[in-house]
Amino acid sequence: MHATGPETEPKESFTLAAAQVEPVYHDKEATLDRTCEWIARAGDAGADLVVFPETYFPGYPYWRGSVSIPRWTELMVDLQKNSLHVEDEAVEVLGDAIEDADCHVVLGANERSDRRGSETLYNSLFFFDRSGDLVRRHRKLMPTHGERTIWGRGDPSSLATHDTDIGTLGGLVCYENHMTLSKAALCAMGEEVHAATWPGFWTQNGHPGDKARAESSEAADTCDIYPAVREYAFETQSFVASCSMYLGDLEPEGFEEGELGYDLAAGGSMLVNPAGVVKAGPVLNEEALLTAEFDRDERRATKAYFDAMGHYARWDAVNLEVNDETFDPVHSHDHGRADATGRQSGDIGRGDGRLSAARAEEIATDHDVPVEAVEAVARSLEE
Repeated sequence: MHATGPETEPKESFTLAAAQVEPVYHDKEATLDRTCEWIARAGDAGADLVVFPETYFPGYPYWRGSVSIPRWTELMVDLQKNSLHVEDEAVEVLGDAIEDADCHVVLGANERSDRRGSETLYNSLFFFDRSGDLVRRHRKLMPTHGERTIWGRGDPSSLATHDTDIGTLGGLVCYENHMTLSKAALCAMGEEVHAATWPGFWTQNGHPGDKARAESSEAADTCDIYPAVREYAFETQSFVASCSMYLGDLEPEGFEEGELGYDLAAGGSMLVNPAGVVKAGPVLNEEALLTAEFDRDERRATKAYFDAMGHYARWDAVNLEVNDETFDPVHSHDHGRADATGRQSGDIGRGDGRLSAARAEEIATDHDVPVEAVEAVARSLEE
């Protein structure tokens, strides 16, 4: 999914924005209206890229650990009905608003699966370009703790970047921004601008299971988001737009008192340059459109000291393997004549018809030829 390079050189200066906006909780149509409104505001503010919070559409499931199982089921069905789908009419409406605003958008969303027969939800980022086209999506690879009862695990193929007129753009959701190898993968794909999304901002007492909603800027001393976003920027030399959810109404329509018991939605959005310098935020406990101007020389200056993909990299000492596949539950197999090993003709070692590394090694050993030769033949057959 990652292009080999931009057709034109990225802009030397640009404006990033974080839309710390309160969704209309569990209300798809009303949240759509709010989203379009804030996209227009970002466009009027001259934003080249605007990022919305984690699962902004239509809200983070703060009820996930505070309700009974029957009520959980009821809320899951409601969340399914109000989540986004890649072929949703809402996506077209968003596209029109984005085109009018002339900016790139990264939208955090509960996403309903587009696999036929599935109703699974994913914690996703939708990437739109200036023309309003949905370029790609990223699905959170591993839901955290109790989130595993809400969302499925994302495909490896969604760990990707794409080129834009402000640089190569990537994004990660919440604790993914702590995942060393995932960060390294995006860095190796040439990421220059990064969208980080979170469900809020918190004080943390000793360990991640002991959190409380942040009430003041002093929370930055204990909230892992603050150092994580700054370190992400520095270690990858990326411009980072970090957007966190804000909820002011903890008893939205349709919810009883205490059902949104796991509440961390204090906002806390930030905009950070590649040296880890915070240029806007964190803003707490209010709606806000954060904006900041950036210059590509800020990245070049940091890379002069520490270039993670250049002079400071030692791939001979440590390197990374990235899997970019999409896994499906059903595979088609050829039904030709079985050979002596029981393999069907046309089966070259994997359910998707591609030669596995283990099978390539086996064939090379059987025929006393280099494994590279076997792989080259397999590639030509695939073409």
